[in-house]
Amino acid sequence: MRPATIRTREQRPLAPVILPPSLRLTDEAPRLTGVTYDSEDYAMLNRPIETGRHSRRILKYLRPQTNDRLLEVGCGRGWLTQRMQELCPATYGIDVNPKSIAHAVAGNLTTMDAVDLRFDDEQFDHVYSFHAIEHIVDADVALREMHRVLIPGGRVLLVYPAEPIRGLYAMPGAWIGFGNPFLARELHVHKFTPSKIRRLGEQCGLTHVESALDFFITPQFMTVLEKAPYHS
Repeated sequence: MRPATIRTREQRPLAPVILPPSLRLTDEAPRLTGVTYDSEDYAMLNRPIETGRHSRRILKYLRPQTNDRLLEVGCGRGWLTQRMQELCPATYGIDVNPKSIAHAVAGNLTTMDAVDLRFDDEQFDHVYSFHAIEHIVDADVALREMHRVLIPGGRVLLVYPAEPIRGLYAMPGAWIGFGNPFLARELHVHKFTPSKIRRLGEQCGLTHVESALDFFITPQFMTVLEKAPYHS
């Protein structure tokens, strides 16, 4: 008589525990400059139009690992955050528009101003931001904050419009979101080029890695910056 065969369920390795980023304590009031993005109509403009292409850019230029912590600055409702969470579960998003967070499609999203990131130092492996830096009056402060929350050796990926005239590509959003197309130049407060971003980044301690121009849908610049690694 053959002995009974006992089948055991294959034991899978436990997934590593990834702690959420630590918050810092601050008594500083948030800086309110430029347009106040408290608009439900503007929030609902954020749709999953380019999430696939944007996520491929993140994978190509940041090369994140599954266990990395990522931060998206200017996440909107979180369509791209959601896509990246499928690959890197510890992906977090912040947006200055509370209505965007109220209509979030992903977890780990918070209303927060890019010039006052409420995270401790060196909390994220990489930071990415798509079509947000041109909206931020104090863009240099935002880049310093990105530098501060990055671990040494971490990268920042910025995508921003290659506008021939500042505000040209923001006119539809200004009309739909705020009922006034002439607010476009208050939405796009900067007309950035890779050379300008490079100079700002260097002032904040971020080294320029590469830049590119993409003409898909609307002309867009892409720039990668890097925080200096630890010196042994």
